[in-house]
Amino acid sequence: MEQKKANARSKGRSKNNVANRSTRKKRSASVRKPDLKSNIAKCDKALKAGQFCPVDERCGACQLLAIPYADQLTSKQAEIEELFADALAEDGATIQSILGMDEPFHYRSKVISPYAPGKRTASKAHAKDTKHSQEQRAGKRNVKNRSEQREILCGMYAQGTHRIIPTDECLIENQVAKKIIQAIRLVMMRYGIEPYNEDTSKGFLRHAIVRVGHRSNEVLVTLVTNAEDFPGAKNFARELVKRCPEITTIIQNVNTRATNVILGEGKERTLYGPGFILDRLCGLSFRISSHSFYQVNAVQTEALYEAAIELAHLQGAERILDAYCGTGTIGLVAARALQEKTPAAAKDGALVVGVDKVESAIVDARNNAKHNGIENASFIAEDAGVFMNEMAGRDEVLDVLFMDPPRSGASLEFLQATAYLHPRRIVYISCNPKTQARDVAYLRERGYRLEAIQPVDMFPHTTHIENICALVAAD
Repeated sequence: MEQKKANARSKGRSKNNVANRSTRKKRSASVRKPDLKSNIAKCDKALKAGQFCPVDERCGACQLLAIPYADQLTSKQAEIEELFADALAEDGATIQSILGMDEPFHYRSKVISPYAPGKRTASKAHAKDTKHSQEQRAGKRNVKNRSEQREILCGMYAQGTHRIIPTDECLIENQVAKKIIQAIRLVMMRYGIEPYNEDTSKGFLRHAIVRVGHRSNEVLVTLVTNAEDFPGAKNFARELVKRCPEITTIIQNVNTRATNVILGEGKERTLYGPGFILDRLCGLSFRISSHSFYQVNAVQTEALYEAAIELAHLQGAERILDAYCGTGTIGLVAARALQEKTPAAAKDGALVVGVDKVESAIVDARNNAKHNGIENASFIAEDAGVFMNEMAGRDEVLDVLFMDPPRSGASLEFLQATAYLHPRRIVYISCNPKTQARDVAYLRERGYRLEAIQPVDMFPHTTHIENICALVAAD
Protein backbone atom coordinates (compact mmCIF):
# COMPACT_ATOMS: atom_id res chain seq x y z
CA MET A 1 0.00 0.00 0.00
CA GLU A 2 2.79 2.42 0.93
CA GLN A 3 4.50 1.75 -2.39
CA LYS A 4 1.28 2.54 -4.27
CA LYS A 5 1.00 5.85 -2.42
CA ALA A 6 4.58 6.67 -3.26
CA ASN A 7 3.96 5.93 -6.92
CA ALA A 8 0.87 8.14 -6.93
CA ARG A 9 2.78 11.00 -5.32
CA SER A 10 5.52 10.81 -7.90
CA LYS A 11 3.14 11.05 -10.88
CA GLY A 12 4.01 14.06 -13.01
CA ARG A 13 7.38 14.57 -11.37
CA SER A 14 10.73 14.12 -13.01
CA LYS A 15 12.48 10.79 -13.09
CA ASN A 16 15.59 12.82 -13.68
CA ASN A 17 16.51 14.02 -10.22
CA VAL A 18 20.22 14.72 -10.12
CA ALA A 19 22.30 12.33 -8.06
CA ASN A 20 23.92 13.80 -4.98
CA ARG A 21 27.59 14.14 -5.76
CA SER A 22 28.71 14.82 -2.18
CA THR A 23 29.47 11.57 -0.34
CA ARG A 24 29.73 13.29 3.03
CA LYS A 25 26.03 14.22 3.01
CA LYS A 26 23.41 11.81 4.30
CA ARG A 27 20.57 10.67 2.06
CA SER A 28 17.33 9.25 3.32
CA ALA A 29 16.22 5.88 1.98
CA SER A 30 13.03 7.41 0.58
CA VAL A 31 14.79 9.64 -1.94
CA ARG A 32 14.03 8.65 -5.53
CA LYS A 33 17.04 7.54 -7.55
CA PRO A 34 17.79 9.64 -10.63
CA ASP A 35 17.23 8.26 -14.10
CA LEU A 36 19.04 10.43 -16.61
CA LYS A 37 17.76 8.43 -19.60
CA SER A 38 14.10 9.37 -19.48
CA ASN A 39 12.16 12.04 -21.33
CA ILE A 40 14.99 14.53 -20.87
CA ALA A 41 16.89 12.72 -23.62
CA LYS A 42 14.07 13.46 -26.06
CA CYS A 43 14.05 17.12 -25.08
CA ASP A 44 17.80 17.46 -25.46
CA LYS A 45 17.71 15.69 -28.82
CA ALA A 46 15.11 18.17 -30.05
CA LEU A 47 17.24 21.09 -28.91
CA LYS A 48 20.36 19.71 -30.56
CA ALA A 49 18.37 19.28 -33.76
CA GLY A 50 17.87 23.02 -33.87
CA GLN A 51 14.47 23.41 -32.23
CA PHE A 52 15.59 26.41 -30.21
CA CYS A 53 13.20 29.23 -29.45
CA PRO A 54 13.17 31.56 -32.49
CA VAL A 55 13.16 34.64 -30.24
CA ASP A 56 15.55 33.38 -27.57
CA GLU A 57 18.26 35.97 -28.19
CA ARG A 58 15.77 38.87 -28.18
CA CYS A 59 13.69 37.64 -25.25
CA GLY A 60 16.38 36.44 -22.85
CA ALA A 61 13.97 34.90 -20.34
CA CYS A 62 15.24 31.32 -20.78
CA GLN A 63 18.89 31.84 -19.92
CA LEU A 64 19.70 28.10 -19.89
CA LEU A 65 17.75 26.97 -22.95
CA ALA A 66 20.80 25.88 -24.95
CA ILE A 67 22.12 23.78 -22.05
CA PRO A 68 20.96 20.12 -21.91
CA TYR A 69 18.31 19.79 -19.23
CA ALA A 70 20.21 17.19 -17.20
CA ASP A 71 23.13 19.63 -17.01
CA GLN A 72 20.78 22.41 -15.90
CA LEU A 73 19.64 20.25 -13.00
CA THR A 74 23.20 19.32 -12.08
CA SER A 75 24.19 22.98 -12.05
CA LYS A 76 21.23 23.99 -9.87
CA GLN A 77 21.90 21.14 -7.45
CA ALA A 78 25.53 22.26 -7.15
CA GLU A 79 24.43 25.85 -6.49
CA ILE A 80 22.27 24.77 -3.55
CA GLU A 81 25.03 22.54 -2.17
CA GLU A 82 27.48 25.44 -2.30
CA LEU A 83 25.08 27.91 -0.66
CA PHE A 84 24.43 25.59 2.29
CA ALA A 85 27.82 23.84 2.45
CA ASP A 86 28.65 24.93 6.00
CA ALA A 87 25.26 24.02 7.41
CA LEU A 88 25.26 20.67 5.63
CA ALA A 89 28.66 19.80 7.05
CA GLU A 90 28.04 21.06 10.58
CA ASP A 91 24.48 19.81 11.03
CA GLY A 92 24.76 16.53 9.12
CA ALA A 93 21.75 17.51 7.06
CA THR A 94 20.30 15.50 4.19
CA ILE A 95 20.23 17.13 0.76
CA GLN A 96 17.93 15.39 -1.64
CA SER A 97 18.16 15.33 -5.42
CA ILE A 98 16.57 18.27 -7.19
CA LEU A 99 13.07 17.53 -8.46
CA GLY A 100 13.05 18.15 -12.20
CA MET A 101 10.37 17.72 -14.87
CA ASP A 102 9.81 14.86 -17.27
CA GLU A 103 8.62 17.32 -19.92
CA PRO A 104 10.20 20.71 -19.19
CA PHE A 105 8.39 22.65 -21.91
CA HIS A 106 5.11 24.62 -22.15
CA TYR A 107 4.73 24.44 -18.37
CA ARG A 108 3.67 28.06 -17.74
CA SER A 109 -0.11 28.01 -17.38
CA LYS A 110 -0.39 31.80 -17.12
CA VAL A 111 0.49 33.85 -20.20
CA ILE A 112 0.47 37.66 -20.34
CA SER A 113 0.66 39.63 -23.57
CA PRO A 114 0.69 43.38 -24.16
CA TYR A 115 -1.03 44.84 -27.21
CA ALA A 116 0.44 47.86 -28.95
CA PRO A 117 0.20 49.67 -32.29
CA GLY A 118 2.69 48.77 -34.99
CA LYS A 119 3.08 50.12 -38.50
CA ARG A 120 0.12 51.43 -40.45
CA THR A 121 -1.30 48.72 -42.65
CA ALA A 122 -3.99 48.11 -45.25
CA SER A 123 -4.24 44.44 -44.43
CA LYS A 124 -6.64 42.27 -46.42
CA ALA A 125 -7.75 40.83 -43.10
CA HIS A 126 -9.05 44.27 -42.19
CA ALA A 127 -10.73 44.83 -45.53
CA LYS A 128 -12.55 41.49 -45.54
CA ASP A 129 -14.54 42.12 -42.36
CA THR A 130 -17.20 44.67 -43.24
CA LYS A 131 -20.26 43.36 -41.49
CA HIS A 132 -19.35 44.84 -38.10
CA SER A 133 -19.45 48.49 -39.10
CA GLN A 134 -22.11 49.16 -36.48
CA GLU A 135 -19.65 48.38 -33.68
CA GLN A 136 -17.02 50.51 -35.43
CA ARG A 137 -19.33 53.52 -35.57
CA ALA A 138 -20.36 53.06 -31.94
CA GLY A 139 -16.83 53.04 -30.55
CA LYS A 140 -15.94 56.72 -30.69
CA ARG A 141 -12.53 56.61 -29.06
CA ASN A 142 -12.02 52.86 -28.69
CA VAL A 143 -12.54 51.94 -32.35
CA LYS A 144 -11.00 53.41 -35.46
CA ASN A 145 -11.85 53.16 -39.12
CA ARG A 146 -9.92 50.29 -40.70
CA SER A 147 -8.31 52.58 -43.24
CA GLU A 148 -6.63 54.40 -40.33
CA GLN A 149 -5.81 51.30 -38.31
CA ARG A 150 -2.25 50.30 -37.52
CA GLU A 151 -0.89 46.80 -37.32
CA ILE A 152 -1.42 45.30 -33.85
CA LEU A 153 1.58 43.87 -32.04
CA CYS A 154 1.34 41.24 -29.33
CA GLY A 155 3.70 38.74 -27.81
CA MET A 156 6.24 39.40 -25.06
CA TYR A 157 8.54 42.15 -23.93
CA ALA A 158 12.24 41.92 -24.69
CA GLN A 159 13.99 41.43 -21.37
CA GLY A 160 14.46 44.66 -19.44
CA THR A 161 12.46 46.73 -21.94
CA HIS A 162 8.92 47.51 -23.04
CA ARG A 163 9.74 46.65 -26.63
CA ILE A 164 7.31 43.98 -27.84
CA ILE A 165 8.63 40.89 -29.59
CA PRO A 166 5.73 39.98 -31.90
CA THR A 167 5.64 36.18 -31.75
CA ASP A 168 3.22 33.38 -31.02
CA GLU A 169 6.02 30.93 -30.21
CA CYS A 170 7.39 30.23 -26.75
CA LEU A 171 8.84 26.95 -25.53
CA ILE A 172 7.78 27.38 -21.91
CA GLU A 173 4.32 28.96 -22.20
CA ASN A 174 1.08 27.01 -22.53
CA GLN A 175 0.22 26.48 -26.19
CA VAL A 176 -3.54 26.91 -25.76
CA ALA A 177 -2.93 30.25 -24.06
CA LYS A 178 -0.62 31.40 -26.86
CA LYS A 179 -3.28 30.49 -29.42
CA ILE A 180 -5.84 32.61 -27.55
CA ILE A 181 -3.43 35.56 -27.33
CA GLN A 182 -3.17 35.56 -31.12
CA ALA A 183 -6.92 35.08 -31.57
CA ILE A 184 -7.53 38.20 -29.49
CA ARG A 185 -5.35 40.17 -31.89
CA LEU A 186 -7.37 38.90 -34.86
CA VAL A 187 -10.69 39.76 -33.20
CA MET A 188 -9.34 43.23 -32.39
CA MET A 189 -8.52 43.69 -36.06
CA ARG A 190 -11.96 42.47 -37.09
CA TYR A 191 -13.76 44.85 -34.75
CA GLY A 192 -11.34 47.74 -35.15
CA ILE A 193 -10.33 47.77 -31.47
CA GLU A 194 -7.34 50.05 -30.80
CA PRO A 195 -4.39 48.67 -28.87
CA TYR A 196 -3.01 50.79 -26.04
CA ASN A 197 -0.15 53.18 -26.80
CA GLU A 198 2.17 53.60 -23.80
CA ASP A 199 3.66 56.81 -25.21
CA THR A 200 0.34 58.63 -25.57
CA SER A 201 -1.74 56.73 -22.95
CA LYS A 202 -4.42 56.34 -25.64
CA GLY A 203 -5.97 53.25 -27.15
CA PHE A 204 -8.21 50.64 -25.58
CA LEU A 205 -6.85 47.13 -25.05
CA ARG A 206 -3.70 47.10 -22.90
CA HIS A 207 -3.07 43.46 -22.02
CA ALA A 208 -4.58 40.01 -22.11
CA ILE A 209 -3.93 37.47 -19.37
CA VAL A 210 -4.77 33.85 -20.13
CA ARG A 211 -4.76 31.24 -17.37
CA VAL A 212 -5.25 27.53 -18.06
CA GLY A 213 -6.17 25.05 -15.33
CA HIS A 214 -3.63 22.23 -15.35
CA ARG A 215 -6.05 19.53 -14.24
CA SER A 216 -9.37 21.04 -15.30
CA ASN A 217 -8.23 22.58 -18.62
CA GLU A 218 -10.61 25.45 -17.87
CA VAL A 219 -9.48 28.77 -19.37
CA LEU A 220 -9.78 32.26 -17.89
CA VAL A 221 -9.18 35.25 -20.18
CA THR A 222 -8.77 38.70 -18.64
CA LEU A 223 -8.86 41.68 -21.02
CA VAL A 224 -7.26 44.75 -19.44
CA THR A 225 -8.75 47.89 -20.99
CA ASN A 226 -7.97 51.60 -20.79
CA ALA A 227 -11.64 52.55 -20.41
CA GLU A 228 -14.78 51.07 -18.92
CA ASP A 229 -16.91 51.62 -22.02
CA PHE A 230 -16.43 48.61 -24.32
CA PRO A 231 -18.61 48.99 -27.44
CA GLY A 232 -19.64 45.63 -28.86
CA ALA A 233 -18.17 43.81 -25.85
CA LYS A 234 -20.57 40.89 -25.99
CA ASN A 235 -20.01 40.43 -29.72
CA PHE A 236 -16.24 40.62 -29.17
CA ALA A 237 -16.47 37.90 -26.51
CA ARG A 238 -18.77 35.78 -28.65
CA GLU A 239 -16.37 35.96 -31.60
CA LEU A 240 -13.38 35.10 -29.41
CA VAL A 241 -15.13 32.05 -27.95
CA LYS A 242 -16.15 30.99 -31.45
CA ARG A 243 -12.49 31.01 -32.48
CA CYS A 244 -11.33 29.47 -29.18
CA PRO A 245 -14.04 27.19 -27.74
CA GLU A 246 -11.63 26.14 -24.97
CA ILE A 247 -12.41 29.42 -23.17
CA THR A 248 -14.43 29.04 -19.96
CA THR A 249 -14.81 32.68 -19.00
CA ILE A 250 -13.81 36.20 -20.11
CA ILE A 251 -13.39 39.16 -17.76
CA GLN A 252 -12.87 42.84 -18.53
CA ASN A 253 -10.54 44.55 -16.07
CA VAL A 254 -10.36 48.36 -16.24
CA ASN A 255 -6.97 50.05 -15.74
CA THR A 256 -6.90 53.73 -16.69
CA ARG A 257 -3.68 54.62 -14.87
CA ALA A 258 -0.44 55.47 -16.65
CA THR A 259 1.47 52.67 -14.96
CA ASN A 260 3.45 49.50 -15.56
CA VAL A 261 1.09 47.61 -13.25
CA ILE A 262 -0.94 45.32 -15.47
CA LEU A 263 -4.21 44.81 -13.60
CA GLY A 264 -6.37 47.70 -12.49
CA GLU A 265 -7.85 47.83 -9.00
CA GLY A 266 -11.11 49.32 -10.24
CA LYS A 267 -14.15 47.90 -11.93
CA GLU A 268 -14.37 44.46 -13.48
CA ARG A 269 -17.20 42.81 -15.33
CA THR A 270 -17.75 39.35 -16.72
CA LEU A 271 -18.23 39.28 -20.48
CA TYR A 272 -18.67 35.52 -20.77
CA GLY A 273 -18.98 32.55 -18.42
CA PRO A 274 -18.95 32.45 -14.61
CA GLY A 275 -16.11 34.93 -14.02
CA PHE A 276 -13.69 32.36 -12.57
CA ILE A 277 -12.23 28.93 -13.25
CA LEU A 278 -11.57 25.93 -11.02
CA ASP A 279 -8.46 23.78 -10.91
CA ARG A 280 -7.19 20.95 -8.74
CA LEU A 281 -3.88 20.96 -6.91
CA CYS A 282 -2.70 18.25 -4.49
CA GLY A 283 -6.21 16.80 -4.48
CA LEU A 284 -7.89 20.09 -3.54
CA SER A 285 -10.01 22.37 -5.69
CA PHE A 286 -9.05 26.04 -6.08
CA ARG A 287 -11.09 28.89 -7.47
CA ILE A 288 -9.05 31.22 -9.70
CA SER A 289 -10.18 34.73 -10.61
CA SER A 290 -8.40 37.59 -12.35
CA HIS A 291 -6.48 38.75 -9.24
CA SER A 292 -5.86 35.32 -7.69
CA PHE A 293 -2.31 34.20 -7.06
CA TYR A 294 -1.85 30.68 -8.39
CA GLN A 295 1.44 28.98 -9.21
CA VAL A 296 2.13 28.89 -12.95
CA ASN A 297 3.73 25.42 -12.95
CA ALA A 298 1.20 23.09 -11.36
CA VAL A 299 3.25 19.91 -11.85
CA GLN A 300 6.20 21.27 -9.90
CA THR A 301 3.97 23.02 -7.38
CA GLU A 302 2.49 19.66 -6.42
CA ALA A 303 6.00 18.24 -6.11
CA LEU A 304 7.02 21.21 -3.96
CA TYR A 305 4.02 21.07 -1.62
CA GLU A 306 4.11 17.30 -1.20
CA ALA A 307 7.81 17.50 -0.33
CA ALA A 308 7.10 20.31 2.16
CA ILE A 309 4.36 18.30 3.90
CA GLU A 310 6.64 15.26 4.05
CA LEU A 311 9.45 17.31 5.61
CA ALA A 312 7.05 18.66 8.26
CA HIS A 313 6.54 15.14 9.71
CA LEU A 314 2.99 15.95 10.77
CA GLN A 315 1.49 13.67 13.41
CA GLY A 316 -2.08 14.99 13.36
CA ALA A 317 -2.33 17.11 16.50
CA GLU A 318 -0.11 20.10 15.71
CA ARG A 319 -0.84 23.80 15.72
CA ILE A 320 0.51 25.11 12.43
CA LEU A 321 1.18 28.58 11.05
CA ASP A 322 1.34 29.16 7.29
CA ALA A 323 3.19 32.48 7.03
CA TYR A 324 3.08 34.50 3.80
CA CYS A 325 0.24 32.13 2.88
CA GLY A 326 -1.08 33.82 -0.27
CA THR A 327 -4.31 32.10 -1.28
CA GLY A 328 -3.75 29.38 1.31
CA THR A 329 -2.55 26.55 -0.90
CA ILE A 330 0.14 25.05 1.36
CA GLY A 331 -1.90 25.72 4.50
CA LEU A 332 -4.93 23.94 3.09
CA VAL A 333 -2.82 20.98 2.01
CA ALA A 334 -1.41 20.83 5.55
CA ALA A 335 -4.90 21.11 7.08
CA ARG A 336 -6.11 18.21 4.97
CA ALA A 337 -3.05 16.17 6.03
CA LEU A 338 -3.98 16.77 9.68
CA GLN A 339 -7.56 15.67 9.02
CA GLU A 340 -6.38 12.49 7.30
CA LYS A 341 -4.10 11.58 10.21
CA THR A 342 -6.60 12.54 12.91
CA PRO A 343 -10.21 12.89 11.65
CA ALA A 344 -11.16 14.84 14.79
CA ALA A 345 -8.10 17.09 14.44
CA ALA A 346 -10.01 20.38 14.57
CA LYS A 347 -11.92 19.34 17.69
CA ASP A 348 -8.71 18.17 19.36
CA GLY A 349 -7.09 21.59 18.93
CA ALA A 350 -5.05 20.93 15.80
CA LEU A 351 -5.37 23.99 13.62
CA VAL A 352 -3.75 25.70 10.65
CA VAL A 353 -3.64 29.49 10.66
CA GLY A 354 -2.60 31.30 7.49
CA VAL A 355 -1.46 34.92 7.48
CA ASP A 356 -0.73 37.29 4.61
CA LYS A 357 -0.92 41.07 4.28
CA VAL A 358 -2.70 40.92 0.88
CA GLU A 359 -6.41 41.07 1.72
CA SER A 360 -7.62 39.78 -1.65
CA ALA A 361 -5.41 36.70 -1.24
CA ILE A 362 -6.92 36.04 2.19
CA VAL A 363 -10.44 36.31 0.74
CA ASP A 364 -9.45 33.67 -1.82
CA ALA A 365 -7.92 31.49 0.91
CA ARG A 366 -11.12 31.57 2.97
CA ASN A 367 -13.22 30.76 -0.08
CA ASN A 368 -10.91 27.88 -0.98
CA ALA A 369 -11.18 26.46 2.55
CA LYS A 370 -14.98 26.64 2.40
CA HIS A 371 -15.08 25.18 -1.11
CA ASN A 372 -13.01 22.17 0.01
CA GLY A 373 -14.89 21.64 3.27
CA ILE A 374 -11.81 22.28 5.39
CA GLU A 375 -12.85 23.46 8.85
CA ASN A 376 -9.52 23.27 10.70
CA ALA A 377 -7.95 26.24 8.89
CA SER A 378 -8.43 29.98 9.30
CA PHE A 379 -6.85 32.89 7.48
CA ILE A 380 -5.93 36.37 8.70
CA ALA A 381 -5.07 39.49 6.70
CA GLU A 382 -2.04 40.94 8.48
CA ASP A 383 1.70 41.38 8.01
CA ALA A 384 3.39 38.09 8.91
CA GLY A 385 6.02 39.75 11.10
CA VAL A 386 3.45 41.75 13.05
CA PHE A 387 1.28 38.67 13.50
CA MET A 388 4.23 36.61 14.77
CA ASN A 389 5.08 39.34 17.28
CA GLU A 390 1.50 39.33 18.51
CA MET A 391 1.68 35.56 18.95
CA ALA A 392 4.94 35.94 20.87
CA GLY A 393 3.36 38.59 23.10
CA ARG A 394 0.60 36.13 24.00
CA ASP A 395 3.10 33.27 24.52
CA GLU A 396 1.12 31.12 22.11
CA VAL A 397 2.16 27.57 21.30
CA LEU A 398 3.33 26.89 17.75
CA ASP A 399 4.38 23.40 16.68
CA VAL A 400 5.11 23.74 12.97
CA LEU A 401 5.85 26.83 10.90
CA PHE A 402 5.54 26.87 7.12
CA MET A 403 7.05 30.03 5.66
CA ASP A 404 7.20 31.12 2.02
CA PRO A 405 8.40 34.74 2.06
CA PRO A 406 9.02 36.99 -0.97
CA ARG A 407 12.37 37.03 -2.77
CA SER A 408 13.77 39.47 -0.22
CA GLY A 409 13.37 36.82 2.47
CA ALA A 410 11.79 37.04 5.91
CA SER A 411 11.84 40.30 7.84
CA LEU A 412 14.03 40.61 10.93
CA GLU A 413 10.88 41.13 13.00
CA PHE A 414 9.51 37.83 11.71
CA LEU A 415 12.74 35.94 12.40
CA GLN A 416 13.05 37.35 15.92
CA ALA A 417 9.48 36.31 16.74
CA THR A 418 10.13 32.87 15.26
CA ALA A 419 13.17 32.40 17.49
CA TYR A 420 11.09 33.45 20.52
CA LEU A 421 8.11 31.19 19.75
CA HIS A 422 10.55 28.38 18.90
CA PRO A 423 8.28 26.03 16.92
CA ARG A 424 9.37 22.41 16.90
CA ARG A 425 9.77 22.39 13.11
CA ILE A 426 10.21 25.02 10.43
CA VAL A 427 9.62 24.29 6.76
CA TYR A 428 11.07 27.21 4.80
CA ILE A 429 10.07 27.43 1.13
CA SER A 430 11.94 30.00 -0.93
CA CYS A 431 12.14 31.32 -4.48
CA ASN A 432 15.50 32.92 -3.63
CA PRO A 433 17.93 30.46 -2.02
CA LYS A 434 20.44 33.24 -1.30
CA THR A 435 18.15 35.11 1.09
CA GLN A 436 16.95 31.74 2.39
CA ALA A 437 20.55 30.79 3.28
CA ARG A 438 20.88 34.10 5.14
CA ASP A 439 17.71 33.47 7.14
CA VAL A 440 18.62 29.84 7.86
CA ALA A 441 21.98 31.00 9.25
CA TYR A 442 20.11 33.38 11.58
CA LEU A 443 17.86 30.58 12.84
CA ARG A 444 20.76 28.16 13.27
CA GLU A 445 22.42 30.68 15.57
CA ARG A 446 19.27 30.69 17.70
CA GLY A 447 18.69 27.07 18.49
CA TYR A 448 17.82 25.37 15.20
CA ARG A 449 19.50 22.61 13.26
CA LEU A 450 19.20 22.22 9.49
CA GLU A 451 17.75 18.75 8.96
CA ALA A 452 17.03 18.46 5.23
CA ILE A 453 17.10 20.35 1.94
CA GLN A 454 14.92 19.70 -1.11
CA PRO A 455 15.58 21.76 -4.27
CA VAL A 456 12.83 21.94 -6.91
CA ASP A 457 13.23 23.07 -10.51
CA MET A 458 10.09 25.19 -10.72
CA PHE A 459 11.11 27.02 -13.91
CA PRO A 460 13.17 24.85 -16.28
CA HIS A 461 15.52 26.62 -18.71
CA THR A 462 15.80 29.62 -16.38
CA THR A 463 18.25 30.33 -13.57
CA HIS A 464 15.51 30.28 -10.92
CA ILE A 465 15.51 27.62 -8.21
CA GLU A 466 12.84 26.88 -5.63
CA ASN A 467 14.22 25.38 -2.44
CA ILE A 468 12.88 23.87 0.78
CA CYS A 469 14.84 23.85 4.03
CA ALA A 470 13.58 21.84 6.99
CA LEU A 471 14.83 22.96 10.38
CA VAL A 472 14.26 21.33 13.73
CA ALA A 473 14.62 22.80 17.20
CA ALA A 474 17.86 21.56 18.74
CA ASP A 475 17.52 19.35 21.80
